[in-house]
Amino acid sequence: MSKLIFPDGASRKIDKGDTFIDILEGLPRSVQKKAVAAKVDGRIYDLREEIKSGGKLSILTTEDEESLEIIRHSASHLMALAVMQLREDVQFGIGPAIEDGFYYDFFFDLPFSADDLEKIEKKMNDLRQEGLEFTREEISSKQAIKLFKDQNQPFKVELIEDLDTDTVTIYKLGSFVDLCAGPHVPDIKLVKIFKLLSIAGAYWRGDEKREMLQRVYGTAFLKKSLLDDHIIKMEEAKRRDHRKLGPQLELFDIIEEAGAGLVFWYPKGYILREAIEGYWKEEHRKDGYQMITTPHIAKSDLWKKSGHYDYYRENMYIINTDEEQEYVLKPMNCPGHILMYKNKLHSYRDLPVRYAELGTVYRNERSGTLHGLLRVRGFTQDDAHIFCTPEQLNEEIDNCFNLAHKLLTTFGFKDYEVELSLHDPEKMDQYAGSKEEWEKAENALLEAVKKRDIPFKQIPGEAVFYGPKIDLKLIDALGRGWQATTIQFDFNLPRRFDVKYVNENNEKKFVYMVHRALLGSIERFVGTLIEHYAGEFPLWLSPVQVKILPVGIDHNDYAIRCAEKIRENGIRVETDLRREKLGYRIREAELEKIPYMIVVGDREMENGDVNVRSKATGLEGTKKLDDLIHDLVDEIDKKD
Repeated sequence: MSKLIFPDGASRKIDKGDTFIDILEGLPRSVQKKAVAAKVDGRIYDLREEIKSGGKLSILTTEDEESLEIIRHSASHLMALAVMQLREDVQFGIGPAIEDGFYYDFFFDLPFSADDLEKIEKKMNDLRQEGLEFTREEISSKQAIKLFKDQNQPFKVELIEDLDTDTVTIYKLGSFVDLCAGPHVPDIKLVKIFKLLSIAGAYWRGDEKREMLQRVYGTAFLKKSLLDDHIIKMEEAKRRDHRKLGPQLELFDIIEEAGAGLVFWYPKGYILREAIEGYWKEEHRKDGYQMITTPHIAKSDLWKKSGHYDYYRENMYIINTDEEQEYVLKPMNCPGHILMYKNKLHSYRDLPVRYAELGTVYRNERSGTLHGLLRVRGFTQDDAHIFCTPEQLNEEIDNCFNLAHKLLTTFGFKDYEVELSLHDPEKMDQYAGSKEEWEKAENALLEAVKKRDIPFKQIPGEAVFYGPKIDLKLIDALGRGWQATTIQFDFNLPRRFDVKYVNENNEKKFVYMVHRALLGSIERFVGTLIEHYAGEFPLWLSPVQVKILPVGIDHNDYAIRCAEKIRENGIRVETDLRREKLGYRIREAELEKIPYMIVVGDREMENGDVNVRSKATGLEGTKKLDDLIHDLVDEIDKKD
C-alpha cells in the first residue's frame, strides 16, 4: 500500500484509480480553488493523473512560482482554441511555455495583422469565462495519428511519427485537441493575467526549407503588477534592441544581398570592436597568453580526426577544390591550436601553454534561428586553449575566473550567474576520460566558484561527453541573462590527436586541455553591450568620444584647431561644421549618443576655452581645453 505524505506530516493511502483531484477533496476549499498541479517527491503531475506511487506531496497553487510555467503553457492552449474558433482552416505547430511567456505556431494562408492580436485576446477572455476544463487522455500512437489526420493536422502527425512510441498523451480544451505531455491547470479560469505581445514568422522545426508558420507570442503572470512591470521592461528592451540601434548608430548591419547572418561593420562599429579587442589582447598578454592566428580553412581530414565532420557536418561549410580535396571553413579553433601545440614535444617544465586567438569561425546556422548579432553564421570567438598538467589545473581555472571577472566588470557587467555542468556518475561509460580525471576537473571548477561570492547552480548529467564546464551568464541593466564566458574541459581531443607532455619521470602523459571563451564571441558581446548601455557607451568604448560644434561659420577654424589638439592626445573627435542651426546639431549629436559635446563661439575663441556638455551629467560649463583633455584622458584610462 502506497501513501501520500502531506507537508504537515499527515498521510493518506492511495486506492487504485485515485487521481490528485480525489486528494484535493479532503483539503480546504481555499486550496481547492487555487490548485494548479501536484508535486510528489519533486516531480510535478497533472491533477487529473492517476496516482501511481506514494511520496511527499505538495499541492501547487496560483501563489506558487512553480505554477507559472503551467499557467503559461495552459494559456498557449487557450490561445490556440481562440484562433481555432476565429479561423477554421488553421493548422497547429507547437505551443510551449518559454522563459518569459508562451507562444503558439499557426499555419494558414491569410497572415495575422496587429489587429488580430486584440481579437484573439478578447476571444481568450470570452472563452475563459465559460469555465472550460482540460481533460487528459493517454491513447495509442496509431489512434492519435488517425485523430490528427482526421482533423487535418499534419504537423501533429509528423511529431507523433517522430516520437516512435506506442502511446502518447493528448489534452482537450473545448474543441481544441493537442499532443501534449502537460501538465495543465484543471480549470482555464486559473489563467487570469495574460497578454498577447507580438507576431513573428517561424519555420517549422527551424528548417528554412519547411513551411513558414506564424508565431504568436504572449505572456502570463501570477499578479497584475508583475505583468505591468514586464510590459514596461519589454518596451525598454525594444528601445535598447541592438538590431535597431546598430544600424541607427552606424555600427553594423546585416545586408541580405550578401547573405543572412553575415555582419558588415561600419567605421564606428570597427572602432568599437577595436577598443574591445585591444583591451582583450592587453589583458591576455598580461596573463601569460600567447597570441596566435590559425587559417580560416583546413582539410576535411582534420575535422574527421577531431570528430566534428561526423557529428557537426550539417553546420559546416564544405569546400570542394580542383585538387579533389575537401576543405572546411573552420567552425571552431581548437584543432588548429592543437596542431600548433604538437609542433614540438613539451616537457612539464614548458607547461602551461596558453594560446589565445580572436579567431573567426563559420557555422551554417538555420536561417530561422538567426538573430541580429546574437546568432550569426560568421563570428569571431575570443578563444583560448590551455594545455597543462594535473598539478597546474586548479591554478589555471582560478586564473580563468580572475581574468573573466576583470574583463566583464570593466565592460560594465557587475553581476553574473554561474552554471556548473557535471557528469552523471551512473553513466561513466558514456564519457571520454577516466573517473579520476573527471573528478579532478569538476573539483577544480567547483573550488574556483565556491571561493567567490557568486550565485551558482550545479547541474548533474548536463556535461557533454568530453568534459565538464562552467557557463557564466551576464546580468544586464534590465536584469536579463546573457550567455558569455564558458570554461570547458576536454578529455576527448587530447586522445584523438595524441596531445601529450613529458612528465618529471620522463613519461608521456595526456595533457589536461581547457577550452575557454570569456566574452563568447565579439559579435554576441557587442550585441549585449549595445543593449546593456542602450547605445550610450562609456567614454573609453564610444566610437566618437567628443563632437565639436562651432556656433557659426566664423568659429570653424577654432573648432578645427581644438579637434587637432584633442586628437593628438588619442581621443576620438569629430567636428560638425554644417550650416545648420546649433540646436539642430546638438539634437543630432544627442541622438548619436556621443559622450561629450563641445560648443565654441566668440567668447570661447577669445579666451581659448571650450563649453562642455556631458551626455551623463549635462551642461558642465566653460573649461580650458587642456583641462578638458586631461579629464578625458583620465576617464578613458580608468575605463569607468
